[in-house]
Amino acid sequence: MNSFRKSLLPLSPLYGAIVMAKRRMYQMGWLRQRRLPSPVISVGSVSAGGAGKTPMVLMLAGILRRRGYAVSILTRGYGRASNLIERVDHCDDPAWHGDEPVLLAQRSGTPVFAGADRYRAGLLSEQEWRDDKVRVHLLDDGFQHLKLARNVDIVLLTLEDVQDTLLPAGNLREPIEAVSQADIVVIREEEAESLKGVLDQLQSDGNGFSVWTIHRTLGLAENDDRLPTLPLAFCGIARPNNFTRMLTASRYEPLETVAFPDHHLYTERDIARILDRARIRRANGFVTTEKDAVKLTPWMRERLEAIGPLIVARLNVELVNEKDALSELVQMVSELDRRKAQERS
Repeated sequence: MNSFRKSLLPLSPLYGAIVMAKRRMYQMGWLRQRRLPSPVISVGSVSAGGAGKTPMVLMLAGILRRRGYAVSILTRGYGRASNLIERVDHCDDPAWHGDEPVLLAQRSGTPVFAGADRYRAGLLSEQEWRDDKVRVHLLDDGFQHLKLARNVDIVLLTLEDVQDTLLPAGNLREPIEAVSQADIVVIREEEAESLKGVLDQLQSDGNGFSVWTIHRTLGLAENDDRLPTLPLAFCGIARPNNFTRMLTASRYEPLETVAFPDHHLYTERDIARILDRARIRRANGFVTTEKDAVKLTPWMRERLEAIGPLIVARLNVELVNEKDALSELVQMVSELDRRKAQERS
């Protein structure tokens, strides 16, 4: 924590009190939630980025599709130029729609709808459904979006979250205690033992939640011969140190990581900065994240690849106990669908 953010520590308790009061007002019905016709599965966290929500949404979208569900993804699209409610296609401009919506459209194989009003985005998505499949919405980064009612609340919790503090001094958007309101809490395999005490306390404070454990892997390239031997890493994500650590853990330690703000849109000046660092460090290629890669224009890629290959690292997640976890989720969704059918009859 730098000195400026440390000076903001006295404001964090006030921020925490305000956000928890808002959550209680929704729980008591004093603030109105809108409910979509089809079930909503929210994937969120208490931190302002870096928890791994996008890979989790991608994994769930793939699993639910294979199970025969009609799936749509509803996302806000931070940093997007557009203020419209729109469907996002895989070839769309990330500057207009946001980097994460475009990445989700490229990777998920499901319709993606972006907009600040996720309820209206959900209604728009339901206009496109024409078959008899059970419909499910995946609400990306939805834990704080209380205006839209959700049927299942999935919250990712990391060790870094537990050690962090609230905004504006830290990166937490809600106190850790808010996690007790989740239906399912997702933790990383390597952090399971360290988080055990925290999870036990949260479960005793709340109504009880299930715990899912995920295994994360970083895919670098199909052909190892393409990997530059002296790579320079660059990224614009919430926790750039995690990217560097994962590369190192994959035995692919970069010479240096050039970090930009989260959701950063690259400019000619940024590419020049990356190239300067590559020449100084004598790098022979680059490695970046998927979220950053979608924002690179053909011209930018050409400039970078004049020095060496550009490798896009893909973060993949798998459920450690996939069969049990998915049975639980499918049961939740199926029960909700049965209730809806009974209400219609």
